[in-house]
Amino acid sequence: MPFDLIDFDATDAAANPLDAEQALLAHAAAGRAVAHLWEAPVSLVVPRSYQRYASLDAARAEFARRGCPVFLRLSGGGLVPQGPGILNLSLAFPLTSTIGMMADAVYLHLCAILAGALRELGVETHWQAVEGSFCDGRFNLAWGPADDARKIAGTAQYWRRVPDSPGDPRYAVLAHAVLLVDADPLEINQRANDFETLIGSGRHYEADKVVSVAQALALQGADIGAALPARVAKALAKAVAAASPPAS
Repeated sequence: MPFDLIDFDATDAAANPLDAEQALLAHAAAGRAVAHLWEAPVSLVVPRSYQRYASLDAARAEFARRGCPVFLRLSGGGLVPQGPGILNLSLAFPLTSTIGMMADAVYLHLCAILAGALRELGVETHWQAVEGSFCDGRFNLAWGPADDARKIAGTAQYWRRVPDSPGDPRYAVLAHAVLLVDADPLEINQRANDFETLIGSGRHYEADKVVSVAQALALQGADIGAALPARVAKALAKAVAAASPPAS
């Protein structure tokens, strides 16, 4: 069952670009495997666990006044910057296995798609945690040697049980990646740190712990060339078209 690449309009800064998550999960619940490539307006995305901070609503209002809305997402993890130069890949598909059995496989499947697309562009990556990066996790996609790696993409997943599914329980799975294409690490990290300071979380992120595709190519001495975001999107779409969901 290959992925069908579908599109939603996520360009309206007044709308929540994460509304598409619900539509993707609906497709997965109906038995389809779908993929969505998208770019969000300047914003921040946080998991619902951030609702534990008493100052969250006030901080969201302040950032909205600055032209940077803060959205709540379904999956866990930490704060993620969004905006021009950051490409998102969302995959949704049905599984009958449980999250306890398949969580790692879902992450590795997503990392393999990303790594394959970046390899076509001349950027070799691997998965690992990168301490000091925003929304750090075991299944970041990283560039550089393991002892000095920088995060180039973050990953997350969300599972929803399909009600009244006959036989074995069936789940709609959303796997999501955030890829830094040519965004400015200094700007996105400053924006993230400002918000964490405002809510009093105690978290702080380091700009030199992340890298964009453009930076990685430049540091390798490669010619970045024109229209890098379009070339990255094309490579990702090709990698998705050649993939199928992980087997239950």
